[in-house]
Amino acid sequence: MSADPIHVVLCFDDNFWAPAYAVMRSICIASKRRPDLNFHLCHPGLAAGHIADLGRIGEEYGASVHYYDLRENEVFRRVGLKARYSDRLTHVIYARLMVDHILPGEVKRVIYLDCDMYVRHPIEEMAELDLKGHPIAAVRDPHSHIITAGRDLRQNLDLFDPADPYFNSGFLVIDMAEWRKADVLGRLESMIEDGTMDRLYYDQDVLNLIFKHNWLRLPQMWNLLMPRTPHEAFDPALLHYTGARRPWNLVSMVAFGRVYRHVMTNELFYRFFWFRMRRRIKRWFHLK
Repeated sequence: MSADPIHVVLCFDDNFWAPAYAVMRSICIASKRRPDLNFHLCHPGLAAGHIADLGRIGEEYGASVHYYDLRENEVFRRVGLKARYSDRLTHVIYARLMVDHILPGEVKRVIYLDCDMYVRHPIEEMAELDLKGHPIAAVRDPHSHIITAGRDLRQNLDLFDPADPYFNSGFLVIDMAEWRKADVLGRLESMIEDGTMDRLYYDQDVLNLIFKHNWLRLPQMWNLLMPRTPHEAFDPALLHYTGARRPWNLVSMVAFGRVYRHVMTNELFYRFFWFRMRRRIKRWFHLK
């Protein structure tokens, strides 16, 4: 068993601090190497109370938590803030494309996760995985045709062949040396400047173009999308709660929803619920 640190990256803002805490805690619960866990949190500024919540991971499990304020990162300000975004997918999603410009240079392998995830199997399995020379490992996305072409499968055929495998970027195992060789940041800048970015589904399409035919496919159970209760029987390693049904909703009907609430902790679950309700009311009534 390797004694090397396990580097895990999350990118989020204040609106997702509680799910970020939950995915970190799920990793710690499932791992036998908790002191080796290093969580690298990329954010555009977090409230002091949210930082205190996230810091509890280190206190409870002995893991290390590192914070990277993207407002202080010149590369993110120069490139990330120019990329396409939406109300749901903010600029912070592009921080994952800049991990080699954010994390310390000595980091050799990174495991990136979206925050709407629940990890059930030891993350060290991915930290010790043989990537067979590939820059990244990921899980195939079964919804690739809709993602790359929208409502017309004839769109973007000059960019994506529908017969090519396409991965979901919510869970990535990254070899940092091979990642740097691919010049991800430079490719992103080119796509922004030549207008290609306007035709893409954010960072996921960018990564699929850059690493086309050069990624290791992981078992589907390492990024099970939109999991429902019957999926529990398959003992998935990692659940990815995409879509409208989220485990932090009061009624969600998702796989392991009840367990997830206890992973997040009841206290934080309900605090996050009221946080979202206040934000929604402000939006409805145009309050500041």
